[in-house]
Amino acid sequence: MNVLRTPEERFADLPDYPFTPHYAALDGGRVRMHYLDERPAGPESGETVVLLHGNPSWSYLYRRVIPPLVAAGHRCVAPDLIGFGKSDKLADRFGHTYQRHLDWLGEALFDVLGLRELTLVCHDWGGALGLPLLAARPGRFRRVVAANTGLSTGEEDLGEGWPMLASWLQSSQRIHPFKPSAVIDAMTVTELDPGALAAYDAPYPGEAYLTGVRQFPLLIPITPQDEITPVLREAWRALEGLDVPFLCAFSDLDHVSRGDHRGLSDRIPGAKGRAHPLITGAAHFLQEDAGPELAAVINEFIAETGAGPAAAR
Repeated sequence: MNVLRTPEERFADLPDYPFTPHYAALDGGRVRMHYLDERPAGPESGETVVLLHGNPSWSYLYRRVIPPLVAAGHRCVAPDLIGFGKSDKLADRFGHTYQRHLDWLGEALFDVLGLRELTLVCHDWGGALGLPLLAARPGRFRRVVAANTGLSTGEEDLGEGWPMLASWLQSSQRIHPFKPSAVIDAMTVTELDPGALAAYDAPYPGEAYLTGVRQFPLLIPITPQDEITPVLREAWRALEGLDVPFLCAFSDLDHVSRGDHRGLSDRIPGAKGRAHPLITGAAHFLQEDAGPELAAVINEFIAETGAGPAAAR
């Protein structure tokens, strides 16, 4: 497997990103995943929160979410998916498969880091990967906060959502040069400063580094014949039987869902009967528009659900 590694100097002096890098060797040492592991200064009195990003963002997205959670006593682990951020990039775009990303993320969280009793926070593709891991290893999780995300098997009726998906599929393949910052900027309501926009482009010094960013849209199942559909269908069977506390924290200006979380909240037992907060004045990348507000929702949900035992395996 041929990999590319973004030169470290590309990440020098990123605004509001003072975090220490950590790395996990995965897949027999063939790829290296970067992750943040921020902890309270004193004894850890809180929970372990895993924050999963989507496409085309990376852990930089959580720079305003992590500090309030750490200040509240929680440990925050934020990986960069392979192909994104400070993690290795695959030279061959077809090396990016849904199953490989599930395997890499599970290996990092469970085998390398040995994490347990987790609070999962998942956004965008973070849910598409994190929710199958929850389904497969429920005993590792205490609770879930899903933010502007979902889990498609390719069997859903996209309805009015189809034109947007088709547009994204086309633009992700045709735009050249591809600037991740342009996608982030278009799907926020906050005016991002030049330093933040540059940070979203920092991992990608050239087209060869963008294989993950370009391939991820093509991995979304859009028909029941997709090769990953059976795996995701099985994940849904498990999720529909889970009562692990589950909160949807969507935003009203999300370009994809428009705040509609029923695809998750109507199907997952742990979400039923809860008051799911709608974060107002925030678009798809709500961490940019309302990072501290999202952190407060996460912290309140942790307090509300307590530190009881993790879900049964």
